[in-house]
Amino acid sequence: MKKSFALGALIAFAATSAFAQATVPSEYYVVRDATTKKCYILDQKPMTSTITVVDNGTFKTRTEAETGMKTMKVCTETN
Repeated sequence: MKKSFALGALIAFAATSAFAQATVPSEYYVVRDATTKKCYILDQKPMTSTITVVDNGTFKTRTEAETGMKTMKVCTETN
């Protein structure tokens, strides 16, 4: 009985850990919308042709992406 409880707890922990890892983005992208000419940050690679990744706009954390976006000329220019 104790073995099956321990095994069940281990399986539940492993499933929870796998789910937690799957929901945390591994990369952030600084992108620009060609229509609005505005930059913003996505946690997924853009899949449309009107939204493109700016320069080397791939970052490991959202904070890095925010800092990087402030230094990108195309994102800081006013049109």
